[in-house]
Amino acid sequence: MDINILNGKKHIHFIGIGGSGMYPLAQILHSQGYFLTGSDNNETETLDAVRKMGIPVFIGQRAENIEGADLIVHTAAIMEDNPELMAARASGLPVLERAELLGIITSWYGSAVCVSGTHGKTTATSMITQILYTAGVDLSAYIGGKLPCIGGSGIAGKSDTLVCESCEFEDHFLKLFPDISVILNIDADHLDYFKTLDNIIKSFRKFAENTTKCIIVNGSDENSMKALESITDKEIITFGKDSSCNFYPENVRHINGLLTQYDAMYNGQKLGEITLHVAGIHNILNSLAAIAVSEYLNIDFGFVQKGLEEFRGAKRRFEKLGEEKGITVVDDYAHHPTELEATLNAAMEMNFNKVWAIFQPFTFSRTQLLLDDFARVLAIPDHAVLTDIMGSREKNTYGIFTRHLAEKIPECIWFPQDESAEWTDERKYFNFEQICDYVCDNAQEGDLIITLGCGDAYKIAKMILKKLAEEDNNA
Repeated sequence: MDINILNGKKHIHFIGIGGSGMYPLAQILHSQGYFLTGSDNNETETLDAVRKMGIPVFIGQRAENIEGADLIVHTAAIMEDNPELMAARASGLPVLERAELLGIITSWYGSAVCVSGTHGKTTATSMITQILYTAGVDLSAYIGGKLPCIGGSGIAGKSDTLVCESCEFEDHFLKLFPDISVILNIDADHLDYFKTLDNIIKSFRKFAENTTKCIIVNGSDENSMKALESITDKEIITFGKDSSCNFYPENVRHINGLLTQYDAMYNGQKLGEITLHVAGIHNILNSLAAIAVSEYLNIDFGFVQKGLEEFRGAKRRFEKLGEEKGITVVDDYAHHPTELEATLNAAMEMNFNKVWAIFQPFTFSRTQLLLDDFARVLAIPDHAVLTDIMGSREKNTYGIFTRHLAEKIPECIWFPQDESAEWTDERKYFNFEQICDYVCDNAQEGDLIITLGCGDAYKIAKMILKKLAEEDNNA
């Protein structure tokens, strides 16, 4: 990849500019004086924000949309038969995939903080961003979810600091240029690409080797430490569960459901008390990673405390959507067994009567390869409810269906479908309606309902809140 490919370019066109991963790149390039255009298929709040920057947006993707562009950017989700992408390739224009452009942009910053890990990337990246923003740092940020304090998934600042979520999917994070890298954890995921956990660890090792200044790593995570075994020429700072790490928590208190307090420790010395409004030990660890980054960047600890106390989570990270008839409804992005386990254990530790977990399995490959792990963790809540599998980019060559998972979970609730039928939006919506009706009919005051998955299970949560409110009004 030529990191100088943007030199001399004036007009850059984004195919799919409304994507959460494209919007912050557009913000940064726009702030650097590039003329941008973009296209997308549907109107969204993000497109409204893009237009407010003065960027023209086409709805519908057509070959003529790229006219006048010097360079084309697209996401991995854009198919090769996309008319704009086909026109770009036919014209000989340079074409960059989103991850390649992100890599080039990270090379522009002297303090590029690249946050990696199988789980928790969006939350930890958001926490770091919130702390630096609170401290008045004029930073740039690239986040995989929406952070309320910056009004979206990214921000373009004028300082030399960039905070960047760094995804291991298909080795995208190896295209980045990290000055400070964070490794939250390493787990078996994306096995359709990596094949083995050892290959994942090797990729994280390469990511760490690409770091120029400092590696901040979860010292309590065996796989993360294994990835760093051969690295001796970098500064390594650890955070974790106990005093074997540089940064660790003491005197942890869980108060009133989502509220957690603990004493942040650094090499045996108390830095101060931390208050979190996001639950679970995994979020304590995410916050410790944010504290370690902030200390490395010499941020006053008072801003660290203030930023973390004001942090209410990124969108779809244990996000409370509402409460109706005494029933609390929450949504979470968890889609891997380890994430589900952390989220569900945190939910079960809260003071709810019963926990209803509505899970949408995502991709046939992950469901098949991790079937027993999914079954184990979905036995944690009082009630597990499953949707059909969301195949996303895959075809079901695995012959895996929801029933294969449901049959392994005691008293699991699911609604059988015709497995020979073609997947359609109508079929999925009917599946969602069945789940909504069942849960609304059976959940009681004092219960917690949590929708889980990286697809569109959150729609069920909104349907449930609407139905419960209508029932309450008609009572």
